[in-house]
Amino acid sequence: MMKFEHGIEYARKLDMMDSLRHFKDQFYTHEQELYMDGNSLGLCSKPAESGLLEAFKVWKRDGIRIWGTDSGKYFNFSRRLSEKLSPLIGASPEEIVVMGSITSNIHQAIATFYKPTKSRYKIVMDVLNFPTDLYAVKSLIELLGRNIEETLVLVESRDGRTLQTKDILKAFDDDVALVLLPSVLYRSSQLLEMESITAAAHEKGILIGWDLAHSIGVVPHDFNSINPDFAVWCSYKYLSGGPGATAGLYINKRHFNKSAGLKGWFGNRDDIQFQLNPNFEQDVDANGFLIGTPHILSMAPLDAVLDMFTQAGIHAIREKSLNLTAYLMYLIDSRLSNYDYTIGNPREDSHRGGHVSLEHPEAYRISLALRDNGVIPDYREPNVIRLAPVPLYVSFEDVYHLVEILEKITSQKVYEHYSHERVTVL
Repeated sequence: MMKFEHGIEYARKLDMMDSLRHFKDQFYTHEQELYMDGNSLGLCSKPAESGLLEAFKVWKRDGIRIWGTDSGKYFNFSRRLSEKLSPLIGASPEEIVVMGSITSNIHQAIATFYKPTKSRYKIVMDVLNFPTDLYAVKSLIELLGRNIEETLVLVESRDGRTLQTKDILKAFDDDVALVLLPSVLYRSSQLLEMESITAAAHEKGILIGWDLAHSIGVVPHDFNSINPDFAVWCSYKYLSGGPGATAGLYINKRHFNKSAGLKGWFGNRDDIQFQLNPNFEQDVDANGFLIGTPHILSMAPLDAVLDMFTQAGIHAIREKSLNLTAYLMYLIDSRLSNYDYTIGNPREDSHRGGHVSLEHPEAYRISLALRDNGVIPDYREPNVIRLAPVPLYVSFEDVYHLVEILEKITSQKVYEHYSHERVTVL
């Protein structure tokens, strides 16, 4: 871990040494605004804009012929994006498919992998999981006519922030059929021990999947080593694919012979796709789990922005992310210690995702004040200000100014001018 120093000149020195600093110019940042919410929605980039406009151009020019343009680029758009996503999770492109939303992909994964028997029927999740994962799993349990209370096992948290690996492993009883866990907890930024947890599940004969929503694009994964059965993710956070960007699904190649739980015409073999046969003939790899026609205008920005990840390299992105969040914690410790702030995320590099979870009794009103003072944070109940210094467009000087503003808001009690009443989106 780096040894940090005080002062804005030191922050500028760190920026001068940053090999990724030139990527910031590729994003639409705004003067006098510090954007720290890339773990909810990444900023728009110039490549993403160009990619979308190029897809519009082809659509305008070619109409239905778009499916054959550029040797079938758009017909095989998922395969094209899978090639670019492959290095981010350490999997082969054939194991990746770009489709739907993260929630619909959870439905596809659970419908495919959850095959309860009399002796093995339980699903393990956790109490800190993002709610959509729970909604999706509970709905599949209900569709199968099973009792949620008897089927779903939720691993408890001892501190309300994090999970202990031993508590997760303790839940892996002989009656467990499937596990779905987040790689990084959305509130506390805890990075779970994915490889050891996956290995423990497999030793018990349990299938396991991971939700990468808060890690993909900022934490490198090596699925060749972790060896999960499936994974899902969204593309609008660190990947900056755009609001509601098409999501991703990983299917381990050992499961290519499984029948897709939810079938649709784009899961057919490519060579018979447009023959429109009444009988489904599933494609031979992860593409067989596609359902409907790809969202070309949603995938086009992601296609373009992923080129930046290829250029930057996910390991360089991770290194800068760890340094940015460590620097942020250093400044919080040294400048905000007298103002009731608590760092609620793990401090160890190996257990921390890409954001800092800053806790305060007045977190909600401080978040409102931050917005009026040029900072875009992310608030999560009951008392968490999530701050995500995304490596491709946040600088060390940005982090320095962020803490300056936090100090001003709390020392002068600026937040007292704001209401406790919750607004719809913050």
